[in-house]
Amino acid sequence: MQFRTPILILKSNNPIDYTSQVVSLGSCFAVNMSEKLDYFRFRNYCNPFGILFHPLAIEKAIGFALQEKQFTEEDIFFYNEQWHSFDVHSDLNATKPEELLKNLNQTTSETRNQLTDATHVLITLGTAWAYRKTEDDKLVANCHKVPQKQFKKELLPVAVIQESLERMIGGISQLNPKVQFVFTVSPVRHSKDGFVENQWSKANLITAVHQVISETPNAVYFPGYEIMMDELRDYRFYAEDMLHPNGIAIDYIWQRFTETWIAETVWPVMKEVDSIQKGLAHRSFNPDSEQHLRFMENLKIKIAKLAVEYPNIQL
Repeated sequence: MQFRTPILILKSNNPIDYTSQVVSLGSCFAVNMSEKLDYFRFRNYCNPFGILFHPLAIEKAIGFALQEKQFTEEDIFFYNEQWHSFDVHSDLNATKPEELLKNLNQTTSETRNQLTDATHVLITLGTAWAYRKTEDDKLVANCHKVPQKQFKKELLPVAVIQESLERMIGGISQLNPKVQFVFTVSPVRHSKDGFVENQWSKANLITAVHQVISETPNAVYFPGYEIMMDELRDYRFYAEDMLHPNGIAIDYIWQRFTETWIAETVWPVMKEVDSIQKGLAHRSFNPDSEQHLRFMENLKIKIAKLAVEYPNIQL
């Protein structure tokens, strides 16, 4: 008997391997998948501007990199004893303006370099809900806990999202014509928007993505949202907040991603990397014992052998 409704996912004809360079952008689910890529030591660059939830925020961050923007004090503001930018996540906040500006400009330059060399760009859309400053009518990526009365909330229409995704693809492709785009929609439910409103938001994102990929040969959709909703249709796959996928769910979605987007030729290498990672994480009760010293010596041999065969793998 089959107790799940497995989603059919076609295997990629341009899969990720240990020569690939991946750039991951978007919501916290992009971070979840990026952590898996990092664990297995794929070359991966994730969310340099921090977690970005809606498409226009992601597009704007990409634009900073493509245009090699130089941030100035006009782009930042001081609030709650820290300097912020409305265009990036609070992870980049700093106590001094020059520190924030330095970080922003270095991040912009590094992101452009990463996009130039990328083989795959993974973009995870979190929500179609966005906030606009009433003062200047500009959309923000993050409100930084500034009082809600200074913003108005809006739902991005399908057409606006579609045009944004097309500009992302067009801009990056102009810089790097050979890049492969993989879009996902985050399975995290944004309950603060309301559950009906969350579904409305996800529907707009999914509709826009599918309209774009139907006309874009180098762009595809990975159904992370649908796997969570249909294959893992149970609260035991959620974290304590009942909104985010838990570790089991993330592992399962990663498994489905591996089956379809990681080259089969490197699966044995991933297994070896996993073995080494577990060995490095091992803590002996007696570090000076002969048994542990032999274990560590064997581990060093494994790492050295892998480094010769796959120089891109850093352990």
